[in-house]
Amino acid sequence: MSFTRRTALIATFWQSLGLRAMSQIANTSEQTTTDGYIDAHVHVWTTDFDRYPLAAGYSKTQMSPPSFTADELLALAKPLGINRIVLIQMIFYGFDNSYMLDCIGKYPGVFSGIAQIDEQGADPAAEMKRLKELGVRGVRIFPPERGAEGWLDGAGMRAMWTAAAEERLAMCPLIDADDLPAVDRMCRAFPDTPVVIDHCARIGGDGQFRESDLKQLCSFAEHRHVYVKLSAFYFLGAKQPPYTDVLPMIRRLLDAFGPERLMWASDNPFQVQPPHSYQASLELIRDRLDFATSSDKQWLLRRTAESLFFA
Repeated sequence: MSFTRRTALIATFWQSLGLRAMSQIANTSEQTTTDGYIDAHVHVWTTDFDRYPLAAGYSKTQMSPPSFTADELLALAKPLGINRIVLIQMIFYGFDNSYMLDCIGKYPGVFSGIAQIDEQGADPAAEMKRLKELGVRGVRIFPPERGAEGWLDGAGMRAMWTAAAEERLAMCPLIDADDLPAVDRMCRAFPDTPVVIDHCARIGGDGQFRESDLKQLCSFAEHRHVYVKLSAFYFLGAKQPPYTDVLPMIRRLLDAFGPERLMWASDNPFQVQPPHSYQASLELIRDRLDFATSSDKQWLLRRTAESLFFA
């Protein structure tokens, strides 16, 4: 998802957040609980460039907001009853997962992580196993460019899918609907590998919930280890809260996958750019799914993500 497609944050919003963050996260590690909600997809980054330098090709001007630290995140999450969060390695840092790993270490039990790993590295499977010991529970993958062919065909990528099955680590593709056939082939080749498709394969990102795209995504339910994140509502359909135009797609996915293979996520900090909010994203699942049972919502808001990322 390009930076140009995201609305810039109002600067004063983030300036005011800093003071609230410090007052609301005191003793967070002591307050960790297995109750509450789990947000299965959040990015964090910091302005500490000396300790956490940006990867080649990225600049400070691309960071909007300029900062979204673990402390700033928790200041927003805790009041909503969101007690655990899956951190997704941000592209600003490339394959250096240090900041995410340090956040996981700072708040034991609060965070787990989805890392980025260089498939061209010396031993990507060994790196996956090393990161698992540090709290990583999955690997983020995506095409290097739109419409790229063969992006899943390399030896390193195949080694990662094999290791993911052995270690129970999720492969997490950030894709569009056009990329679903390539992922489907990998799911057939590696049927025991957990796969979590981000943001409903971004169906509706252009404002259209095409039947062909929905049917294709729902067909992934035949792969018993495939999951889907219900997330990034700010980016889908009409792109306006309360996001009720997304509900028919969610219902289709619920019918296909069942609640045990769907999970809610925000995609913060992008979800909290005005006029969007953390609360609006949570409320769509918690309060507006009149076709879902209380048990369904427990799976969507906690138990599915818990089983994959916090077990």
